[in-house]
Amino acid sequence: MRLLYVIYRACVKHECGRGIRREPGNGKQSKPSILTGRCHFIINGKNVDGIFKNFIDKIEEAAAMIRINEHYLKLQASYLFSTIAKRISEFQTVHPEREIVRLGIGDATRALPESCITAFHAAVDEMAADATFRGYGPEQGYLFLRESIAENDFKNRGANITADEIFISDGAKCDTGNFQEILSTDITVAVPDPVYPVYVDTNVMAGRTGDFSGGRYQNIVYLECREDNGFIPSLPGKPVDLIYLCFPNNPTGATITRDQLALWVDFARKNKALILFDAAYEAFIRDDSLPHSIYEIPGAREVAVEFRSFSKTAGFTGTRCAFTVVPKDCMAFDGHGNRHALHALWNRRHSTKFNGVSYPVQRAAAAIYTIAGKRQVKEIIDSYMKNADLIRREMDGLGFSCVGGVNSPYIWINVRQDSWEFFDELLNKAGVVCTPGAGFGVCGDQYVRLSAFNSYANVEKAMGRFRNIY
Repeated sequence: MRLLYVIYRACVKHECGRGIRREPGNGKQSKPSILTGRCHFIINGKNVDGIFKNFIDKIEEAAAMIRINEHYLKLQASYLFSTIAKRISEFQTVHPEREIVRLGIGDATRALPESCITAFHAAVDEMAADATFRGYGPEQGYLFLRESIAENDFKNRGANITADEIFISDGAKCDTGNFQEILSTDITVAVPDPVYPVYVDTNVMAGRTGDFSGGRYQNIVYLECREDNGFIPSLPGKPVDLIYLCFPNNPTGATITRDQLALWVDFARKNKALILFDAAYEAFIRDDSLPHSIYEIPGAREVAVEFRSFSKTAGFTGTRCAFTVVPKDCMAFDGHGNRHALHALWNRRHSTKFNGVSYPVQRAAAAIYTIAGKRQVKEIIDSYMKNADLIRREMDGLGFSCVGGVNSPYIWINVRQDSWEFFDELLNKAGVVCTPGAGFGVCGDQYVRLSAFNSYANVEKAMGRFRNIY
């Protein structure tokens, strides 16, 4: 069709008055039209100029229409947690009298630490006076926050990260989804299975995948995480370009040792690959032998970008503040093999598309690193981990095989049946919300995830309902 259009336009623009025509199959030529000075279109001896022109008019009309990014059509009908919310809403409409205990989505339920609230109020008061008012802030984030992060989260653990390698943002979800924008669309992507859906969906949107079939997208390398490998993926059997890792893991709650993480760093260095390391739940680690950051591993600065969040650490799910670390040593390559610093590329993208997190929110985040803030954050995390311990003990007692809940707020439970069926059963019989593992990938089909983000009283109530039906 495109070829016919090109031929037609070429004939229309023929200005010399010496066009020719060919009749398919006989090679005969005709003299140019005296009236139009252009070629005619002859099929089986008949002049079809009019028909052909109508055909071209339709092509031109279609070409003039706004078009969508058709890769979005490959996406599943809705985001996992939107589907869950819809089912809960439908249940509540039918059963308005039923009390629901939500152990599904990982949304913080404890109030912000007192130190954060105090800093928040003080910063808002600054905004109320002309002398201390602040307008647009630095896109990369205020230095007072970035220096606190570098010192407390990295240098204190032996990781050489500086303040100018840290980018403040409004969420790790946004950054893990957006970072792929600065990378080529024809790279090979590897993701764990089960996997946080954002990693996959944003690569689908960018056009790096084929169609969805059998629960997976074509052209993505899936790294299976199962009970027999401790839910730690094995290295790919072939070179890949971009690797997503998340530890403590969402959704499984599994953790990775230094030696295991070092294997991934070595693989990335050998294959000139990039690791996107999601460490949003590192504050829940209790085992001192486990790494909190990938930068605790030698050589990781050259091949890894790390994402962190204050959402679960200090209850910022509604306040919105997070950060991404892009070391200046971390490189990627163009089509000619030339090295380019990802720090410069991400800074260009960040400053173009993001205006920064508000000043009061950044002041509140910085308060987390004060002596009082650290104590208050620890108390909040301890309360969630007390919930996780209760869930884990109850699941063990009921005979369910599970992982997580020790260095993570998530418990990944083998329910030995279709996970969506279990979700519906648990909601209808017990009024308890879980997250179906199938929403995280093929390997999650027989699993559900329970979240420790709730009050201890509600978790006790939910566990009592579990005991009544299982």
